[in-house]
Amino acid sequence: MGTFEFTALDDRGRAGKGVEEGESAREVRDRLRERGLTPLQVEEIRGGRSRAAGGALRFGRGVGGADLTLATRQMATLLRAALPVEEVLRIVAQQTGNRKWRTILLAVRARVMEGRSLAEGLGDYPWLFSDLYRETVAAGESSGRLDQVLERLAEHLERGRKLTQRIGVALIYPGVVVGFSLMIAGILVAYVVPEITRVFDDFGQALPPLTRGLIWVSALLREQGHWLASGLAGLWLAWRLLTRREGFVRAWHGLLLRLPLSATLVRGLNTARLARTLGLLTASGVPLLEGLRIAGRGVSNLAMREAVVRAADKVREGGGVHRALGESGLFSPMVIQLIASGEASGNLAGLLGHAAEAQEQEVETLLGVLTGLLEPLMVLLMGGLVLTIVVAILLPIFNLNQLIQ
Repeated sequence: MGTFEFTALDDRGRAGKGVEEGESAREVRDRLRERGLTPLQVEEIRGGRSRAAGGALRFGRGVGGADLTLATRQMATLLRAALPVEEVLRIVAQQTGNRKWRTILLAVRARVMEGRSLAEGLGDYPWLFSDLYRETVAAGESSGRLDQVLERLAEHLERGRKLTQRIGVALIYPGVVVGFSLMIAGILVAYVVPEITRVFDDFGQALPPLTRGLIWVSALLREQGHWLASGLAGLWLAWRLLTRREGFVRAWHGLLLRLPLSATLVRGLNTARLARTLGLLTASGVPLLEGLRIAGRGVSNLAMREAVVRAADKVREGGGVHRALGESGLFSPMVIQLIASGEASGNLAGLLGHAAEAQEQEVETLLGVLTGLLEPLMVLLMGGLVLTIVVAILLPIFNLNQLIQ
């Protein structure tokens, strides 16, 4: 049985799209006609692509992390009720309101009904289901604990999503304040200041340096603003191109690990991600060496990722995980000690979870402190910027009053 995407007209002549399962496109067309629809196009979905969509639509796009987390938790619950995998996928697909997500789930169900495992069916969508997700599911299937593994996986996805949201929320306020301040200052300098300073032309007196500088900036924004905007766009484009070069990315990531505040944040976030992922894989039954390699691919900082790769090579040669990771000096000593305790006690997965929680708490605390410092600093900068403009406008008026007296 396959999964088909169709476009059909209803009795009012309105076109609509949907997804239907069937043995063939002809069977799907017959079903649509029985429901009073006129099929225009019916195409089978293969490997995440639909020829009806021009052969270039990847259905993984448009599926958010919340959809994946919810579906994973629903599958764990239904599997715990002893339902077969194909029935679980059908129920979860029916409950989702995201058409693209429903298409993916039904396509995976079709692969399972063809005799593939769930992990193999998920492998058709690598841009949506990561190596971590697929390897964890494969381990759960082989161990017969798929429901438990999916429950852990859902918790892992939820924690990662919440941490990302907290970081985003912590950065929203400073970003809004900076953007609002620059917008107000730009409007004042480009449009308000010229109207006011035009009065100074009749004074016949030399203007203060601060006022002359403000007038120069105003003229620059009005006359050369398009060139400044083009320059900023060019810088952004150059940055995007440079970040695609491995050498530049390696140098940039190395710099982030040397700067005081960024080093703490980058190390904390990547260490927490590594510990959380490795703990999940280990608890799910994935071999330690393979789990270390998969977890290393989830580390965003290139220098730290390469350190994990070197650590995996040393573990393959017979070394301990804590010693292999500790040699790089890039990971928190506290986390290294917890890993060492886990290896010694045989509870590596549990202590990796504790290590991840400790690192995430440390990152959140640091973000809270930085946000608390940035908020008043941004207000002071905004006030200082506006005050400078006001003083530059008032200084010639004060000087004129002194000359009259």
